[in-house]
Amino acid sequence: MHFDPSIDIQDNLIFGEFGGVNPSITDSATFTFMSPEIMEELFDHEIEGCFLYSRHWNPINKYLSGALAKMEHSEAGIVTSSGMSAISCTILQLCKMGDEIICSRTIYGGTYALFKNFLPKFGLKVTFVNPLDLIEIENAITDKTKVIYVESISNPLLEIADIPALGKIARTHNIKLVVDNTFSPLIISPMLLGADIVVHSLTKFINGTADTVAGCICADKDFICQLTDINSGASMLLGPVLDNYHAASILKNLHSLHIRIKKHSQNALYFAQQFERLGFDVFYPGLESHPQYELMQELANEGFGNGGMVAVDMKDRDQAQHLMKKMQEEKVGYFAVSLGYFKTLFSAPSHSTSSEIPEEEQAKMGLGCGLIRFSVGLDNDIKLSFSRVEKSLKELNMLDVVTT
Repeated sequence: MHFDPSIDIQDNLIFGEFGGVNPSITDSATFTFMSPEIMEELFDHEIEGCFLYSRHWNPINKYLSGALAKMEHSEAGIVTSSGMSAISCTILQLCKMGDEIICSRTIYGGTYALFKNFLPKFGLKVTFVNPLDLIEIENAITDKTKVIYVESISNPLLEIADIPALGKIARTHNIKLVVDNTFSPLIISPMLLGADIVVHSLTKFINGTADTVAGCICADKDFICQLTDINSGASMLLGPVLDNYHAASILKNLHSLHIRIKKHSQNALYFAQQFERLGFDVFYPGLESHPQYELMQELANEGFGNGGMVAVDMKDRDQAQHLMKKMQEEKVGYFAVSLGYFKTLFSAPSHSTSSEIPEEEQAKMGLGCGLIRFSVGLDNDIKLSFSRVEKSLKELNMLDVVTT
């Protein structure tokens, strides 16, 4: 694709109350009215420029939501207090007792736990499928199916969802395609490819500084209005409100996202290439050896690369643990969960971020106990960073194991 999604964000000029280049933070939970009629009207429907109560909307949250909607090419958006709250509100708004959901089996562990363990308590049936098998997905659809849920780039195996094909299936059966785009903001634009709703954990690449937990939902205006309805809206009634100071911080960071994503992708590609050169099994959609390499090149927006996430299979849990400890000692980065930070982060998903998924399911999807997930940082000298990785491998005698 040949456009720069960052242009839409940067063209969205928002001035502060006194002309500041950053919009003012409205540090208020409630708002005054000069007219009883306006207050009554606002309880019925949204009025542009009017605010009632910050659980509903706050000006800075509104600014951030609008910028995110522009980034994802949706009519509207709403920010929430976490990525999980964005997912939960989306699903609970779309589904009722007795409805069915088709979900990718390769997803973030918290999402898996929500779908597998929590939603069935409320009468929702979830069928987990191989996201790459379109026939399996088609066969799983019933007259009760309301949602197909996938990640654009899956966590942690970095499989690529064929969003155009999934969108076609969803439209044929009049169901909603919900895509988690956390791993690939700006890189993939799901709304332009056939998704109905896009969710993000803003905690990750979009914020980029590992100091805030937040989420967002981007969709058509009608769905966002449903979410904020005072009588039946999931985000309104469940109340996952994003603090306005954190919203302001994310909005500032959002404007450097296009620069950061390019550097994350550049560094991650180098890491992936070097691990592959050393003989390890590497999962990265920018490598020609990746099974969905061609699909990724077809879906990705030009100029942003293939993402900042790399997974490497060390085959053995203890080896993976030893290597991560050693890499932290060698200042490669931090042995920590999460992603999108300016420092490289690494963890073993099978017993951390994907630990909610039973071992037999992990084995079925190809998630080994020795897999290390890297969120490759913004290192200026990426060759020096990888030399520290290689030093760690040598000192642990792990290169000998691979080469023999």
